[in-house]
Amino acid sequence: MFLYCGIACRRKFFWCYRPLSTYVTKTRYLFELKEDDDACKKAQQTGAFYLFHGLAPLLQTSAHQYLAPRHSLLELERLLGKFGQDAQRIEDSVLIGCSEQQEAWFAVDLGLDSSFSISASSHKPEMETELKGSFIELRKALFQLNARDASMLSTAQALLRWHDAHQFCSRSGQPTKKNVAGSKRVCPSNNIIYYPQMAPVVITLVSDGTRCLLARQSSFPKGMYSALAGFCDIGESVEETIRREVAEEVGLEVESLQYCASQHWPFPSGSLMIACHATVKPGQTEIQVNLRELETAAWFSHDEVATALKRKGSYTQQQNGTFPFWLPPKLAISHQLIKEWVEKQTCSSLPA
Repeated sequence: MFLYCGIACRRKFFWCYRPLSTYVTKTRYLFELKEDDDACKKAQQTGAFYLFHGLAPLLQTSAHQYLAPRHSLLELERLLGKFGQDAQRIEDSVLIGCSEQQEAWFAVDLGLDSSFSISASSHKPEMETELKGSFIELRKALFQLNARDASMLSTAQALLRWHDAHQFCSRSGQPTKKNVAGSKRVCPSNNIIYYPQMAPVVITLVSDGTRCLLARQSSFPKGMYSALAGFCDIGESVEETIRREVAEEVGLEVESLQYCASQHWPFPSGSLMIACHATVKPGQTEIQVNLRELETAAWFSHDEVATALKRKGSYTQQQNGTFPFWLPPKLAISHQLIKEWVEKQTCSSLPA
């Protein structure tokens, strides 16, 4: 018994003092900030803030790329005071991450619907001059940001939009109250807790073995094609959604599919993009486009897609009135799907 207790005690001692990885330490710190309002308020004192106006982030231009500046609490308070806003506005901020050194990062929108909005809107140009930047629509700026800023601003916009749209309880109709971190809202009248949610969306690259199927919607930039995508219906699995979407949009039946990766996407209101490869049944490759969903769809060869992946720069109308075929930028998960397919086709064509 003594030997057993000694081993157990040594194991417990080792567990208590085992150094945690940087990732685990950071994750647990963020969890603490989400659960403890006082800890989160303390983190704001030494944290950094990303600024938005009407869900558009403040950006600065540097060498043909956008940068997202961060501001300290003191700088933010000074800005609010200069433009006639109360420092109470900081209570609308949301926690969006932290550094490895546990500097907490927050986002606050100076122009969403609130008692401060009229004042904020009237001072927007002056704010941009003061901050040496511009409030730019995220959809337009996303692919000119570095990966870290793109991820951070996408998270921030999705959270800010969710809070703006969920200010009242769906059961009681009473105003809900966010916690300091913005990780939830609570209805004071019935204690119902609301958490930010993402809508699951499948994005699927369909192949018949030697070609891949790409499509475009009328809202896409001219000449751009991408993989098929659609929201999951209630009650569906990912596999069922893929089969349904492919059948609905292009009239093809999926034979097999394989998961690739996932990505948070802030549009239209926060989605989880679930990327997969799919193959269709042999001999059943005739496309029947659903014009309610798509503008057009077509099969593309390996060489056509590989060439499109190499294209860089802006895409302007050609002399014959058409636009060159091009693909989504690197930060989009559809680009990853397409690139992965091209690489797999290249490898399979090499001699053994």
